[in-house]
Formats: sequence, structure tokens, C-alpha cells
Amino acid sequence: MYINLSGLKPYSVDTADNSEKVDNYDTSDLYPGLPQNLLRVTSKNQIKVDLVDENFTELRGEIAGPPDTPYEGGRYQLEIKIPETYPFNPPKVRFITKIWHPNISSVTGAICLDILKDQWAAAMTLRTVLLSLQALLAAAEPDDPQDAVVANQYKQNPEMFKQTARLWAHVYAGAPVSSPEYTKKIENLCAMGFDRNAVIVALSSKSWDVETATELLLSN
Repeated sequence: MYINLSGLKPYSVDTADNSEKVDNYDTSDLYPGLPQNLLRVTSKNQIKVDLVDENFTELRGEIAGPPDTPYEGGRYQLEIKIPETYPFNPPKVRFITKIWHPNISSVTGAICLDILKDQWAAAMTLRTVLLSLQALLAAAEPDDPQDAVVANQYKQNPEMFKQTARLWAHVYAGAPVSSPEYTKKIENLCAMGFDRNAVIVALSSKSWDVETATELLLSN
């Protein structure tokens, strides 16, 4: 198995002065298909890959939520598994951090992204994957969803989708902004003894209608 170290480059950002901390691996493989509005993120290298237990087949990735999206300010952890056939087959990647996005399962973190399937090429690296995931957060594809409930909300009520995605980013990814109205509904149901994560899922999937969300919680 061949590992392209340019794809395993660990990135980090010094948040005190925004200076970059980088090692000596090659970083010339910037994915050319990224939207220009993502350069503010990628130019600061807000992506990261670390080994898990010094094992090159199990990695932990991290990406920053892109600016001007509901995910801005969040940090998203990724599970990355490198198959024996890499780089001829894509890595297996899923979100560990919960996220509300049409192309990512809100339950399992599974991702619908072509380069992780049939559009993978051996010349691609893990850096390509992480930058492409940032691009996906900025430009969802609701007509090719991984999570149908999220995709329906995205298409039918875009503002509710944005508020819901922002709340999930706040709760699970550490983003600073959230909806006071939605937070109050969560607290009211939690006060009835329901699990917080279950409450968030129920309210999110039921368009923040407390009555139907309560019925869903009671039925489970």
C-alpha cells in the first residue's frame, strides 16, 4: 500500500495571530475545483490530519466550517480509513461530529460525495478530500442527498434549514451562533426528561413543531 504523504500533511492554525504552522511535506496538490470564496479558509490551512495510534490506515481529519455558511466557526472531526488498495481506491470517510447537511447523514455521518466513490482518481490525496468536503459544506447538492429529511427541509424551507444547521454547528461543532427560539424549544423538551440529542433530532426533523416532535419522542 502506497501512502502519498502530501495527503497526510498535518495542518494547524495559530489562532492568536493567524500565522500558519506547517511542516515540510509537499502541499502543491490544491484541488482546482474549489469555489473562489473558500480561499479565505484554505489559505489559512484550516484542515488537519492526524494518525490514530500511529496507524497509517486509521486517521482523524478535521475541517473548519466555511465562512458565510451555517457551519462557520465549527470544527468538524472526520474518521478516515485507508484501504489496502489506496491510492487506487478512495479512503472511507465519515463525519464523527454531528452535522445537519443534505449530503451527510445526520445519524451515521456517512457522506455522499462523488470523489469518495466512482470519481476517485489515484492522483488525489487526503488534502483533496478534506478541501472537497469544505466545498461540499459551502455548496450542498440536495438533489443527490444522503439524508432525505435534511434535503427536503433545504429545498422547502431554506431559512429553517440554515437556522437548524447553525444550531447543530453550535451544539456539536462549537460554532458561536445559534437560534434562541430553537434553543428554548430544546430546553423545554429536555425539562420533560427527554434525551437532549434525541430532542434535537426530533425537533429538527419535525420542522421545530413541538407537538409533533413530542409525539415522535414518545413513540421511540
